[in-house]
Amino acid sequence: MLCAAALCAPPLWLSSEPPNASDAMQQTDPNAASSSARAPRVLMVAGEASGDVHAAALLRALKARVPGLTAFGMGGAHLRAAGLEALYDASEISVMGLVEVLPKLFGILRVLKSLSREAALRRPDLAILVDVPDFNLRLAKRLKALGIPVVYYVSPMIWASRPWRARTIRRRVDTMLCILPFEEPWLKSRGIQARYVGNPVLDALPPPSEARDFRQRLGLDPCRRTLALVPGSRRSEIARVLPVMCAATQSLLTRHPDLQIAVPVAPTIDADQLRAFFARFGLSPALVEGRVCDVVGASDAAIVCSGTAALEAGLMLRPFVVVYRVQPLTALAFRLVRTVKHISLVNLLAGREIVPELFQRDCTAERVAREVAAFLEDEEKRARVVRDLGEVRSTLGEPGASRRAADAVIEVLDRLGRLPAGSRTIDAVLTEAPEKATPPADSAATRAGPS
Repeated sequence: MLCAAALCAPPLWLSSEPPNASDAMQQTDPNAASSSARAPRVLMVAGEASGDVHAAALLRALKARVPGLTAFGMGGAHLRAAGLEALYDASEISVMGLVEVLPKLFGILRVLKSLSREAALRRPDLAILVDVPDFNLRLAKRLKALGIPVVYYVSPMIWASRPWRARTIRRRVDTMLCILPFEEPWLKSRGIQARYVGNPVLDALPPPSEARDFRQRLGLDPCRRTLALVPGSRRSEIARVLPVMCAATQSLLTRHPDLQIAVPVAPTIDADQLRAFFARFGLSPALVEGRVCDVVGASDAAIVCSGTAALEAGLMLRPFVVVYRVQPLTALAFRLVRTVKHISLVNLLAGREIVPELFQRDCTAERVAREVAAFLEDEEKRARVVRDLGEVRSTLGEPGASRRAADAVIEVLDRLGRLPAGSRTIDAVLTEAPEKATPPADSAATRAGPS
């Protein structure tokens, strides 16, 4: 989801024309002809680890409130567990960057064409597309040609790069569900139907606790200082940033030999391969399946690959360093199209640098080790960063993003006349528990986002 490479990911220029809507109507299955007699059917597409988690939470919220709702499309382990009929795995399109996409390009186009064909055959009542804009905005074009309404969850970061894409979104997306507070006014000012639903990362945060408590839960020594390494969820990211993380860790261990290392392992990554990689550097960290927040919560400091994980780390109120590396051509493209000063969501939300960002040439083992050492050795600096991170956390409002996103989807189904009897609308939820359905609070970040 949200990282430097995402700001400049290239267009998939070889996509073909969308299927003809009238032809698709002729091929539709028997159920589609009597759509009013069946429960809602949704096309859902997520293409990376964080999007898979957010989409799964949304699907569970929808199923709890809309009787019989079914979903098909593309996702990972979390979406499948939530009940998605997965035609493709999210890993099929999980790649970032200008050069990095080339080896997978034809496979990505095959998935795009196949999902479009399935949408034409199955005639879903609406589509919910999650993040991965360079894929999903092309899919949205085909869906609109079929007359399928599009709800987009996790807005593309067009305020950070390529702002001209607002015109494309306005044509192809019916409702944009934003997860950053400043996005709603920014998008609305450009004619896009947008709604801030809160940030789903807040929904997954464990209760606040001391670092030693997190260490005990993870089976770590509660009395030893801990360094968290969060290398990301894509193989291409890990190949570029993990060697730097390992070399920086070696350097830190010479100054702080008591450090224990913990690493969350994304479901897209093979833990045995990761363990073997660390062994080449003489490291044997504790590998934890998923649970980025818990691992960062157990740490005294962390080294985090830019993206959703950096926001998760920030919301856990632990000091960390953001790192990222891409192919040189991708980095050049990013510098040409970026319209913001920072690459980390924490710093973007704050409007200033709270945590160090080491991108491309600045991302060296020496620089990383020096910045992390400052967090371990300078209590005043550490306290200042933790205080600033707490202010950033307050700008995001309250948890409940998945529920509010489900509210928006249910409203669309209701307008389409596709909401079955027994569905729990937002009015029903407000009546049952008004204190739990409060929208995100207004914040400085809402008013002072990118112009």
